Amino acid sequence: MSDTKLVIGMPAGSLADPKRGGSLVNLLKGAGFQAQGYDEGGPTSFPLNGFLVGWDGRPQEFGAQLALGEVDIAISGEDWMRERTLELKHEYGQDIELTKVLSLERGEVRIVIIKIDDGQEDCEAWLTGLLSEKKLVSMVSEMPYIAVEWFQNKAAALGFGESHKSFSIQKYKTPPKIDAGLVVYETWGKTEAKVKHGSVDFGLEITQSGNAIRNYGLKIAEVVMRSEAGVWANPALKQDPEKYDLAKMVLLNLYGSIFAEHKVLVTFNCKKDGVGEVLAYLEKNKLFGTEPTMNEGTNYVEFSIELDVRATDLTLARVRYELAKLGAAAIETIPLESSIPSLDVIDF
Repeated sequence: MSDTKLVIGMPAGSLADPKRGGSLVNLLKGAGFQAQGYDEGGPTSFPLNGFLVGWDGRPQEFGAQLALGEVDIAISGEDWMRERTLELKHEYGQDIELTKVLSLERGEVRIVIIKIDDGQEDCEAWLTGLLSEKKLVSMVSEMPYIAVEWFQNKAAALGFGESHKSFSIQKYKTPPKIDAGLVVYETWGKTEAKVKHGSVDFGLEITQSGNAIRNYGLKIAEVVMRSEAGVWANPALKQDPEKYDLAKMVLLNLYGSIFAEHKVLVTFNCKKDGVGEVLAYLEKNKLFGTEPTMNEGTNYVEFSIELDVRATDLTLARVRYELAKLGAAAIETIPLESSIPSLDVIDF
């Protein structure tokens, strides 16, 4: 057996909490990679899969770690990957390429511009007035480089590209290093409070529902980007055939776990003389893919179909009832932990 190990960046935060939505622990378990220690603050290990090594860290850091090869794949959002990519470009002159290889369909957030609610709805009109009035503006953000990118693009589009092209990223309330442009105060939370009390002109904030922003009496001026948790990799991983193969195995099984969420397998028997009606019903309601799964016996045919329990147009209860009316018997419903269509679902 090969000694090759695949190092995976395991994010601290809400995904590590089994009591919160989107629990990564349960997702990994369904994929066949039961994690030990992760939901208890680490260290994370995978006792049943010795080839997989957990590296506990913050999603804010994984972009740099992927670029350096310190981790092979990592779980993070588009927002923090974008932030680290921009930081390495601006501060160190390094262009890095990181690829999102799988969506985890959880951890959705919005990155938004927030300001005092002054009744002005139009973002461009508000920002034009601010830049016309002040040659040096200030903002606060946990993601200063995304903030700079948004500001420079917006200022240029409004005709202030030259007058406000300079920027400085600093600790909160340190003396400005520039006379004109944008000062971004890097913060570690409570961005809303700093905007509310007028310490800065506006801010860039991470939000799910927007409730905290509204509670502070602030306004979302614009949505900069949307982000969700996903698995990320450095494309250079493909140059190591053994690690690349391990990564594809992990991704395929994670996909199966995600794809199976909210799905059940319904199996039932049908007398052979009733197969035609059952097939017509399944085809009419698109309850199979290329063709239905059927096991033929002497007098009966066993069917199995996959259903989404969240469906509202054709509910699980109704499907079972209508199948029973068509003569189906021994109708059993089996929860799914994993469902893998084929290897083609992994494009990496």
